Amino acid sequence: MPKIALVDDDRNILTSVSLALEAEGYQVATYTDGASGLEGLTTDRPDLAILDIKMPRMDGMELLRRLRQKSDIPVIFLTSKDEEIDELFGLKMGADDFITKPFSQRLLVERVKAILRRSTPRDPTASNGASGETGGDKALIERGSLVMDEERHTCTWKGQRVTLTVTEFLILQSLALRPGVVKSRNALMDAAYDDQVYVDDRTIDSHIKRLRKKFKATDDDFEMIETLYGVGYRFKEQ
Repeated sequence: MPKIALVDDDRNILTSVSLALEAEGYQVATYTDGASGLEGLTTDRPDLAILDIKMPRMDGMELLRRLRQKSDIPVIFLTSKDEEIDELFGLKMGADDFITKPFSQRLLVERVKAILRRSTPRDPTASNGASGETGGDKALIERGSLVMDEERHTCTWKGQRVTLTVTEFLILQSLALRPGVVKSRNALMDAAYDDQVYVDDRTIDSHIKRLRKKFKATDDDFEMIETLYGVGYRFKEQ
C-alpha cells in the first residue's frame, strides 16, 4: 500500500484529498505546516509527497529545498498562484508536477497514479528474455562513465552517486538509450510524463538544466547532454 504525505494548512483540503486518496487504497499522512511536514517526511518516508506552496512556519518551496538535501521522493505541488515563476522555481528544485487550485480530486488522483507508476521499479521477472538475460541486466544502461539501473532507480557518474527525481531519471534514460540521437522536447515529454499530464517546453528545459547542475556537482567537466537549439537535446556519443 503506497504511502502519500499531504502537507497543507487548509484543513478542508487535508480532509477531502485524504478521503479521495484513501478511497483509492493509499495510506495518507497529513501535516498542517511545512516544519512538521519536513520532520514527518524525513522520519517516516512516504512514496510520494503532495505539498502546498503557501504555508506557515515553512513554505512549500523551502520544504522541498530541504527535502531534496536528504531525499529524492516524488513531489507534487499544490498552488493557488497562476504565476509561471513559481512552477519554474519548483521544477528547478526538483518538483515532479504542479496542480493549480482549485482542482478536481479525480485529477489529483490520476496525477498521483501516474507518478507512482513512473517511480515504482518494474518486476525484474517480467522482462526475462529467451536468451536467459535477467530483467536487471536489461534495465542496466552503461554509457561510458554513466551507469543507470532502472530497477533500483539509481544513477552513477564515474562511480559517484547522482540523486535524480523520477522525472529527471526518465529524461536522462530516454537520452542515454540512444546516444547521438536528438530528442525533441515533445519526445522527452512523452518519455517522462503520463499522457494526462500537460507540460510545456520550458518544463523540459528546467529539468535539463537541473540534470546538468547535478552532474557538474560531481564532475565539473560533465558535458554529455548537448543542446541543439531549435531542435532538442541529445546524449553525446563517446
